[in-house]
Amino acid sequence: MPSADKPNTKWKGSRDAWLDAAFGLLLESGVDSVRILPLAKRLDVSRTSFYWFFKDREALLDALIERWREKNTQGLVRQTEAYAETIVEAILNVFDCWLDPELFDSQLEFAMRSWALQSEEVAREIDNADETRIEALTRMFERYGYEPLAANVRGRTIYLTQIGYISMKTQEALEVRMRRIPAYVEIFTGKTPQPRELQRFQARHGYAAEAMTPSG
Repeated sequence: MPSADKPNTKWKGSRDAWLDAAFGLLLESGVDSVRILPLAKRLDVSRTSFYWFFKDREALLDALIERWREKNTQGLVRQTEAYAETIVEAILNVFDCWLDPELFDSQLEFAMRSWALQSEEVAREIDNADETRIEALTRMFERYGYEPLAANVRGRTIYLTQIGYISMKTQEALEVRMRRIPAYVEIFTGKTPQPRELQRFQARHGYAAEAMTPSG
């Protein structure tokens, strides 16, 4: 039996379940598909149960934006602030975002940017997120001794490169991405990554260093 202080929500789902379903529809079909009845059908719950968790559809959309903000913007900011002994390690911490959807969800980012084309409010959220993320990358470079202008340009270059990947829906095999990582690091930082730094990065993503062979 459920405890007296916890309502039995099995029949009406949960707030997170509604949000997960909403994200699924957003990714699949865009924001216009994120509506209460299709969500209720997807969750196999009653339509009225939606109102246990959200005032209306606008409240649900606001919650989607908040979750994206926490997942992608704060996820990236946290990676720029993660411990690193060198700027190369710091950049590789940021690169974790591009390979780990738990840190930064590229599909969600694409969906949000598509939504922004239809909504001035979401477009402002995107603008704010871009500014916050570039500022975080700039501060990261400054911590490792780069002059403010150089730090900002390098941060912008990294960020706009990745947003380009997302916007173009570029797909790369893990092996291809790993082969390019050392060159990206050198271009973005002006530093040559050490083998041990690359090995730690590869290990975090389940890619064995010995799997890499010289190109050519």
